[in-house]
Amino acid sequence: MDKYQLLLNWFKDKNGVLVAFSGGVDSTLVAYAAKQVLGDRVLAVTVNSILLPFGELEEAKKIARFIGIRHLIIDVNELENERLVENPPDRCYYCKLELMGKLLKIAAEYVLEVVVDGTNADDMKSYRPGIKALKELGVRSPLAEVGLSKEDVRAISRRLGLPTAEKPPVACLASRFPYGTRITPEAVKRVGMAELIVKQIAKVNLVRVRDHGVIARIEVGRDERKKLFNERVLDEISRRLKELGYLYVAMELEGYVSGSLDKLMINSKRRKQ
Repeated sequence: MDKYQLLLNWFKDKNGVLVAFSGGVDSTLVAYAAKQVLGDRVLAVTVNSILLPFGELEEAKKIARFIGIRHLIIDVNELENERLVENPPDRCYYCKLELMGKLLKIAAEYVLEVVVDGTNADDMKSYRPGIKALKELGVRSPLAEVGLSKEDVRAISRRLGLPTAEKPPVACLASRFPYGTRITPEAVKRVGMAELIVKQIAKVNLVRVRDHGVIARIEVGRDERKKLFNERVLDEISRRLKELGYLYVAMELEGYVSGSLDKLMINSKRRKQ
């Protein structure tokens, strides 16, 4: 059976769905499929917070309009959660527990049967402590449940003409800080601004600025690294990021790696063994 049909079939026996909607490639496909099957019995909810990378809220609004789905935006300040601020290795567990708990309450208010998210089959194979929270709360992940990988999601999105088919991966700004580093509003705003600056100057689509205190470590997509190989670009990025308070500005030579800060945790565990 066609993989997209498997996803459509997943929704057929559902009596209303709330989609945790970031506007990324995964949640967009979930929302689109749900809308096709359930029509107005679907509500997409986007969380607006200080941890959302610049521009992503407006992007989510545009994509929701493109799909034609009901769209609700809620304001949440995750930095009121001390467990998240402490930034332990299972930080995402506490974040998902809080956010999905709010979405479950909204689903009850709108009389929607189930809350779903965009976790795909590949996500289940990597370190994702937030998945534990999803399971505890009963939040469902249609993509993962029908076995759709990230590449499956992109291929289907291309076929459907969805605007997110080639969209780079997006992660909350808390993921820019090594575990154990307290996450403050000031630090989050700084790293968010740093990424915006790199995007604007280097004209890259995918960027992460990993915040190591006085050091800003820049990761861009592997195929975009050459855009930084220009003295004017390097000088301007260095100057602008140092104006934000960084003493040193470095480039990760291998480019963007999902969850690259997990390497610090893995190496620490190995040394203790």
